[in-house]
Amino acid sequence: METAHVYAASLWGCRADLVQVEARFEAHKKGRTDVTLTGLPDSILRESKGRLLCAMRENRLAMGSGQLFLNLLPAAQPKAGEGLDLSLILAAAAARGYLKSRRLGTTLFLGEVGIDGSLHAVRGGLAAALAAQAHGLTEFVAPPATAEEAACLPGLQVFAAESIAQVLLHLTSETSPLSPILAPSMPEHRLLGPSIDDVRGQALAKFALAVAAAGGHRLLLVGPPGSGKSMLAARLARLLPPPSLQECIQMTNVLASAKRWPGHIVSQRPFRAPHHTASYAGMVGGGPSLAPGEITLAHQGVLFLDELPEFRREVLECLRQPLETGSITISRAGRQAELPARVHLIAAMNPCPCGHFGSTPNRCRCAPHSIRRYQDRISGPLLDRFDLRMQVNSPTLPDLLGKPNDAGAKASGEPTEASLLKSIQRAQEQHKLRGQVVRNVDLGSTELDNWAPIHGPSLKLLQNASGKAPLSGRCIQSLRRVARTLADMEGVELPGPEHLAQALALRLDWAEQDRPVMP
Repeated sequence: METAHVYAASLWGCRADLVQVEARFEAHKKGRTDVTLTGLPDSILRESKGRLLCAMRENRLAMGSGQLFLNLLPAAQPKAGEGLDLSLILAAAAARGYLKSRRLGTTLFLGEVGIDGSLHAVRGGLAAALAAQAHGLTEFVAPPATAEEAACLPGLQVFAAESIAQVLLHLTSETSPLSPILAPSMPEHRLLGPSIDDVRGQALAKFALAVAAAGGHRLLLVGPPGSGKSMLAARLARLLPPPSLQECIQMTNVLASAKRWPGHIVSQRPFRAPHHTASYAGMVGGGPSLAPGEITLAHQGVLFLDELPEFRREVLECLRQPLETGSITISRAGRQAELPARVHLIAAMNPCPCGHFGSTPNRCRCAPHSIRRYQDRISGPLLDRFDLRMQVNSPTLPDLLGKPNDAGAKASGEPTEASLLKSIQRAQEQHKLRGQVVRNVDLGSTELDNWAPIHGPSLKLLQNASGKAPLSGRCIQSLRRVARTLADMEGVELPGPEHLAQALALRLDWAEQDRPVMP
């Protein structure tokens, strides 16, 4: 009796776990084939026994009288999905003696099998390819749609098969009927979405958008209705630097795990703007297969929360930890899944229920306790995580009637999209010169000590600011990161006191300055 080993993958969240299928066949004279499947299979896998035997008989791989043992390793890890069908059939064929190939030990097989032996696509091809590459496998065989998704990962030979017969010929014959799928070239990055030049006025808010894009900083826009907060937020994705190949693979994998694979590798950063009625599970993810939530769908892109105080408290509080770590860990029935959640967060809100507090004299009719209660919907820990806080005032009539051209913008001192993109590109060049691989918002204490030291006039400025209002440790480090970004946008080696002062100005403490005093 010989034990066969075949590799497969089981999708869980945004990642795939490598599964090894073991098979052994013991003949007996009962006149039937008994199949035993172990290793914590789900209901879909348990129901696969009958269709797998039918598919094998269709391809002249009859098992005969005996006991077929199938085991899924690691045994303590739950396995889910119809994607293991192909590996189960190949393991059974190898255990019965129909198949001997050294390729079985270096190839990952993924696909659903019909009773006629045809292969059907399953989701998770890119995630499975990542798992195969991480474990040293060199080949990947799957149905065409799944294989095309896996081919997005360079460095792995991917083959597309439409039936079990083609897979068997690929493994046994010297001239394989399958040809490797070429990895698709990454589409050229294009500036998509509305241009920031369409926004009239709001020069300081536009600059804050560029700072947020250059350093990955979190931005909160506070202002009356109609001041342009949502228009500004919708233009942040256009300012973000082009994603790297690794980031493109991550974004494509997230879409594939959410059953939204577009058929090619993604090169445009996502922009997600969930409604304020979004649920907790809708924001962080959930369900039987751990479908990604909004914070994961916005990975490497923009997550825009409009009408921030209108979100439920528990939905907002669940964002605090992912904003720091760039991922979110969800536990379900003894298992954990880590979903990526590295986002550019931007939020917008009114200063009070009517929206006019502090903007125009005598227009706000809200009672002081209503204003306080409205602003208190945003907790202090969450507010402290916004590196940039901007007061957005209503544009003036000359701003709205002015011509949105470069000459007019330069005359009024208003930054253009071209100038902002140039400063963001300059910041990216500074990152490369330092050998920096993370965003400025993710810099640790050691990197800040090297690239954003505080001494002399900068230290005195920070001490004076701390004397006027207590600054948390997170706030101080945030100011240093923003100062580092401002220096990068100017092409300066080290940030000076002027950059730290500008970082303080961009972190308006509206929550303490503008709140009415409670009686």
